[in-house]
Amino acid sequence: MQWPEKYNYFPDLVLGTQAQGSSQYSLRPITWTDREPIRAWRNAQMEVLRQIEPLSSAQQDQYFTEIVEPQFSQEFPAQFMFGFLHKGDLVGYGALVHIHWEDRRAEVSFLTDPSRLDPLTFPSDWTAYLNLLKPLAQGIGLHKLTTETYSLRSDLIPILEANGFVQEGLLQQHHIVDDAFTDSHVHGYLLK
Repeated sequence: MQWPEKYNYFPDLVLGTQAQGSSQYSLRPITWTDREPIRAWRNAQMEVLRQIEPLSSAQQDQYFTEIVEPQFSQEFPAQFMFGFLHKGDLVGYGALVHIHWEDRRAEVSFLTDPSRLDPLTFPSDWTAYLNLLKPLAQGIGLHKLTTETYSLRSDLIPILEANGFVQEGLLQQHHIVDDAFTDSHVHGYLLK
């Protein structure tokens, strides 16, 4: 399979874009070889995702083939997926998802290797990812970014707010995680 090197909508984003002031972090378009690490990370962190059951390799291959790859050439794709690198190594992935082109908004998605969830590494990763993503989103004409955070991940909220995201709402008992209802915090960020 010949996997695309770039999104048509992001012609300059090929090998990576560095965070301002940091040469350690970069983003690049998602690749075919990213699918297995991502599957493992998703399966290990299902409780914080909108994922009900573990993904098989066949399901992940099908998703990459039928959903992800075609969006590389679409004029207005529903999502952009990125590999998140630290010192050139894939340590996470993220996306602009649920893109609503008419209203110029998208939801931010981000997941790292579970080994990077410690209280020192994760805030640095999350902040670097947001700093990389904001100018990309602005560069394609988006006006607003949104996030949804389950209450069980309340450690994410101060990081979001330190990076300019404002809580716009609380969806009470919005999801069931481990047979218990949990709230969702909705944040927004207006791009300049």
